[in-house]
Amino acid sequence: MDLTEALDFIRARKQGVLTTIRSNRRPQLSNIMYVPGDEDMIRISVTDDRAKTKNLRRDPRASLYVLGDNFYQYVVIEAQAELTPVAADPHDATVDALVAYYKDAIGEHPDWEEYRTSMVDDKRLVVVLRPERAYGMIAPG
Repeated sequence: MDLTEALDFIRARKQGVLTTIRSNRRPQLSNIMYVPGDEDMIRISVTDDRAKTKNLRRDPRASLYVLGDNFYQYVVIEAQAELTPVAADPHDATVDALVAYYKDAIGEHPDWEEYRTSMVDDKRLVVVLRPERAYGMIAPG
């Protein structure tokens, strides 16, 4: 499958399953919300203490599975992950990236200062997936 075609497919959706690799080399799957971004990157908001975050720090290989309109439509994007630093200050670059993520995913927040503070309190960061390869089926089922 062409990577451009796969990225076009996932742009119409926001939910998927992120697969990372545990230290015992078994897959670990997590339901996530993602936001496609510029330069064909995919952004995910995560907390520092989650297994997927620890897995990606150790091994940055990841796959994102996105289901289509029926069970037989799907795309898997294989990617390399980059992690921002953990949010440390309500106005640092990581929190700015989390604000941009939220705006792209949901829209405006009723209280941006509260949101910024909660990102620090939650120890959030952004995972940026850089797609390398894709496979799947997107023809109508």
